[in-house]
Amino acid sequence: MGKYFGTDGVRAVAGQFPLVDDFIEKLGFAALRRLQTCNKDASLKPQVIVAQDSRASGPAILAALEKGIRASGANVISVGIAPTPCVAYLVKQTRSLCGVVISASHNPSEFNGIKFFTYQGTKLPEEMENAIEREIETLTSVPTPTGKFTQDENLVKQYEQFLMSTVDASLLKDTKIVLDCANGASYKVAANVFAGLGMNVTVTAAKPDGTNINKNVGALHTQFMQDLTVKEHAFMGFSFDGDADRVIASDEKGRQLDGDNIIASSALCMKEHGLLNANKAVLTIMANLGCINYLKENGVDVLLTTVGDKYVSEALEKENLSIGGETSGHIIFRKFANTGDGILSALQFLQFVKQSGHPASFFADQWKRYPSKLRAVAVSQKPPLETLDGFLPAVKELEKTMNGKGRVVVRYSGTEPKLRILVEGEDENLVDRVMNEVEQVYKAKTEVLK
Repeated sequence: MGKYFGTDGVRAVAGQFPLVDDFIEKLGFAALRRLQTCNKDASLKPQVIVAQDSRASGPAILAALEKGIRASGANVISVGIAPTPCVAYLVKQTRSLCGVVISASHNPSEFNGIKFFTYQGTKLPEEMENAIEREIETLTSVPTPTGKFTQDENLVKQYEQFLMSTVDASLLKDTKIVLDCANGASYKVAANVFAGLGMNVTVTAAKPDGTNINKNVGALHTQFMQDLTVKEHAFMGFSFDGDADRVIASDEKGRQLDGDNIIASSALCMKEHGLLNANKAVLTIMANLGCINYLKENGVDVLLTTVGDKYVSEALEKENLSIGGETSGHIIFRKFANTGDGILSALQFLQFVKQSGHPASFFADQWKRYPSKLRAVAVSQKPPLETLDGFLPAVKELEKTMNGKGRVVVRYSGTEPKLRILVEGEDENLVDRVMNEVEQVYKAKTEVLK
């Protein structure tokens, strides 16, 4: 992670640095300067596709951002409120220089963020982000804008048609589905796509007011969706996050199916149909051990990456693999996209379930989840863990007390001022004890730095 870029772009409370007008203008200008300098494809159009989620702060950020982008000479096309993966798709389709999304994803409404996509529809590599940060440091102001700004929300229809083209409509017709749109970017697109495929759709959390995005709904708060799935006697339910690049599902019994469930079930279905390249899937270090072991036991190798869907995407590309993603619901079906797409993932998983002839609950019962606890410890600073004298060795010793039947993962959040501690093991009491001791050791090691 860089000075300004986290695991998924630049993110902060809107109106607080770095999400202030002067910095946002410089960010837009610096990013386009670097992308223009590195561009070796003369066929790309000097334009940028921009979308935002439903946060009240979005329009003001867009105003500053498009000014900075246009100062580089590039044109800006705003497609309005649309999912993050919509931009990743449209950038490639329109042969644009890059794409930008104004969103803080799953975070509360007071946050916002800015993330960039290359002309290939991928997140920026870290080297590019670092170069942009260095460019920003050299700027005192940005030039007068010369590029044009236009709005074209009809482009989103192309994305909707693409999503519908990835599944067999006749297989999904009349299927009863519940959709939770998190009062976010998917509130129109998801309903249009599922209904457009002839499904019987019940939609909730699709009335954004600028402040209710992710509020007790969406991929981080799925209980209402799960209950509604049971109440409506639906085949399945899906919750998207604020920018719709992740999805969490529910079976017909109201039980949650997270990213691990969806990836594992989809990977095995793909293997059965000869669609799983190298019989391997990509997961992150946060994936549940039960999921990892289940895949291996069923002939699917697992490649683990650090957290962040761009790292999953890089691993998929490097090894020419078919599917990967995160427990949180960022899932990449590489045949169709090279970034996380909640709506696309929901459609693909739903199609696999329908093809199997089983109810969704069949897939919820295929593997046993290891007791897993994730704790977020608020921090005021993020000293590199390897520089905390004796901390990582102490963590290793605590992990050894689980006798090879558990693990400990400690990392800083890339988007929030928090230390995340993940502990998994067969013995829940031992998991709790190790969790508490890891937190105590961290606090003791950082106390001396104050």
